[in-house]
Amino acid sequence: MVSSNNNQADPSGQAPEAGTELELDVTNVAHGGIFVARHEGRVVFVSDTLPGERVRARLTDANKKSFWRAETVEVLTAAPERQPHVWSAAALERAPEDRAGGAEFGHIELGFQRELKRQVLADALQRMAGVETDVAVEAVPVGRNASPGDAMDGTGWRTRIRLHVADDGSIGPYAARSHRVIAVGDLPLAERLVEAAAPLDTRFPGAASVDVLAPSIGDVQVLVAEKDARGKRVPTPRNLIREVVGDREFRLDAAGFWQVHSSAAETLYRAVQDSIDEADFDPRASNLDLYGGVGLLAAAVGDRFGFEVRITSVESDAQATDFAAENLSDWIGARAETDRVDRYLQGILRDAGALERGRQQAATVILDPPRAGAGKAVVDRLGALGPRQVVYVACDPVALARDVALFAGHGYELRGLRAFDLFPNTHHVEAVAVLSR
Repeated sequence: MVSSNNNQADPSGQAPEAGTELELDVTNVAHGGIFVARHEGRVVFVSDTLPGERVRARLTDANKKSFWRAETVEVLTAAPERQPHVWSAAALERAPEDRAGGAEFGHIELGFQRELKRQVLADALQRMAGVETDVAVEAVPVGRNASPGDAMDGTGWRTRIRLHVADDGSIGPYAARSHRVIAVGDLPLAERLVEAAAPLDTRFPGAASVDVLAPSIGDVQVLVAEKDARGKRVPTPRNLIREVVGDREFRLDAAGFWQVHSSAAETLYRAVQDSIDEADFDPRASNLDLYGGVGLLAAAVGDRFGFEVRITSVESDAQATDFAAENLSDWIGARAETDRVDRYLQGILRDAGALERGRQQAATVILDPPRAGAGKAVVDRLGALGPRQVVYVACDPVALARDVALFAGHGYELRGLRAFDLFPNTHHVEAVAVLSR
């Protein structure tokens, strides 16, 4: 329990200071890409390790009564699932403060990464919603421009990266758990064309960020966002790109939201189609696509059930809504609305007559909220509407579990669940859940 330098654990029992080093036995994974150890009964959340390891770790936060935080400095006993890190810039050989962020599972064998993600998802649902599940996290093939080794080690999948700009104009990712820019020489999680186009050796004085993206159609784009007089990021000028899913083409702005993994859009498109219970689907109901973006998942519903499907896509970003209207123009009953989801739902609850309330209760709702989840206001309003089924696309297991518990308060049960490894070498996992009464 002592360190190899002078910042060792205090034998007096007083709370140690940040910088103190401890020897810790790591027991399990926690949400957020960190792992759990204990020191004299106190929980210590540790990065850059995995269950079954004994590590020497440096405390970064010892101020909280219930837990501390630490960073691995040295592995004393390695777990069998440890591997050389896929990104040297994030590897243990670097000082913790100089490790690049965004690949916090890159030192773990890929199959075991998925098992850890499964554990986090299952634990969240059990603890927060009282739901037991044995769902597996499914591997997703790397799409275009991949090398044979990319699928083997979980690299080469990012079609979009954002590089941050340091005070001296140099660019790179942030260090893990900080906003300090780290210089790197490669970007192994990026598609090879994106990595090749990234101007890592160029300086951008005064810029806010540099985005590099590879759309399905056309050349790699490099977008430089400037700062305004207050130092705030200025959106880049509108730049139309096209993305392809199956046989369908979607138009959007290059700076707008699109799935990052090269196969993610098609994976979720198919998963949503497969998750809808056809027996419960009514094409003439008031079907909804909430947090609809540029219309990807509304199109998935329309492509499965036909061109007369009624569906409204709701999105707070006006530019995305404009693209959604264009992308959904094949469907007679499709429309796109610009509004906050909670406010839109409150409006239709207030204004709907008896006939419309019946259509709402017969509806299928596609729910694809941001990482924070839908939250109580949205779930309560959906519960009041009473749709027949909800297909929930989630990028955060804890937010999903919280919302599943909220839906249970309105009589909805989790009827189906799939999980996808759309973010290899990170702790993130995507899930598609089906809820109905």
